[in-house]
Order: sequence, then structure tokens, then C-alpha cells
Amino acid sequence: MKELINSNQRFVKFALVGISGTVVDFGFFNLFSVLIGLPVILSSILSFSIAVVNNFYWNRVWTYPESKTANLADQLTKFGIVSVLGLVIRTPLFVLIEKPVIQAAQNLLSPTFSIDPVIIGHNLALATVIIVVLFWNYFVNRKWTYKDLDLAER
Repeated sequence: MKELINSNQRFVKFALVGISGTVVDFGFFNLFSVLIGLPVILSSILSFSIAVVNNFYWNRVWTYPESKTANLADQLTKFGIVSVLGLVIRTPLFVLIEKPVIQAAQNLLSPTFSIDPVIIGHNLALATVIIVVLFWNYFVNRKWTYKDLDLAER
């Protein structure tokens, strides 16, 4: 029973860290794409990278605090590999759904709506891919990056 509670608590903490990473991701995505004018795919990659650093720090400090005794370089490398593979999942999925989501936003929103449907479409597409990658990141990091900690809980 203890393992189930710990697993649930860890998932909640991981998800909360993910929410903070999502705020970082959306904030930088919009900064880069809307305010600076970078291409959306480049903006997505850059914002994802910044969010990964945020997530690694908070997962190491809060979700898996006992991981601070593990080798930082090994852990960061594993977390980075999982994140890059998450980016490999995220980027083509974003490209695949970007145009249909923008089209849906254009069809659903009034022409007088104050926010450009393209911006809304980009953000909805980004939200979708973030949810998909959240599950990938949690399960793979739990089973690989932090697997020694899971064994210690049993």
C-alpha cells in the first residue's frame, strides 16, 4: 500500500512540476513566436528546452528529493535523453495538428474576437502535445531516470 501512495504522490508532484513547466513553456513559446517573431517550430523547441531545465530542477529537488544523492551528470543525461525523445514525439505531432487546430479556431471564433485565431490554434496545438509528452516523460523517467528510487520504496 505504501508503494501505491508513494506512486500516486509522485505522479501528482510530477504533474505539478509539469504544470510549472507548461507555464514556462507557454510563456517562452509566446514570447519567442508572438513577441519576437521566431518561427513557431523553433519557438516550440526553444520553449520546450527551457521547460525541461525547469522540470529537471524541480523534479530533482521536490518530486524525487532523495535523488540529490545520485550522480547529477548521469541523472541529467537520462532526463535529457527522455526529454529529447519527448521532443521527437512532440514536434511532428505539433506539425500534424497545427493547421487543423488553427482552422478549427478560425471556424469557431467570431471575426471580432480580440485574439488572433492563429495564436489560439498554436496554443491549443501546444497544449495537446504537452499532455501527450507528459505521460511519456513521467513513465519513462520513473522507470529509467529514477528507477533506483522506486526500488528503494519497495
